[in-house]
Amino acid sequence: MLRGIFEIARGMWLTGKQIFKRRQTYQYPEQKRPVRTRFKGRHELRRYENGLERCIGCALCAAACPADAIFVEASENTDAQRFSPGERYASTYEINMLRCIFCGYCEDACPTQAIVLGDNYELTFTDRSQSIYTREKLLVPVPPGGQPTPQQVEPGTFNRSIPVMKNPE
Repeated sequence: MLRGIFEIARGMWLTGKQIFKRRQTYQYPEQKRPVRTRFKGRHELRRYENGLERCIGCALCAAACPADAIFVEASENTDAQRFSPGERYASTYEINMLRCIFCGYCEDACPTQAIVLGDNYELTFTDRSQSIYTREKLLVPVPPGGQPTPQQVEPGTFNRSIPVMKNPE
């Protein structure tokens, strides 16, 4: 009889001890779980501060992708319709999220740091066609003070694909 009471008290003590511990669950979707710094989520196509797209349509990300999930088609930039600083821009940029393995090789291969694996982990689709993320879906919004693309610029303003960079000190 005493042993039974002792076991009940021990069980109550174990249960009561859990009340004061930090919760391990989140009330998703109201509360989103913070991601780690090295987390690789949904892809984003970045822009420069002036609103121009960083992607120059070189397709190095598509070549580096081991799952063949990226398709890039480049077109020529003109001063009347400029999308990126270089000669070309990605007129078609698609990522098939059903094929992507989130390895990050595309991010490493990009010379302009245009494609970045962000921290968005909410990837849902009900149709296979929804799993193909287009350029418009991947582009980040225009930063404050920037202009949306295509931009009309003065002739000769942009003659390099990658802006001049300073040496790190």
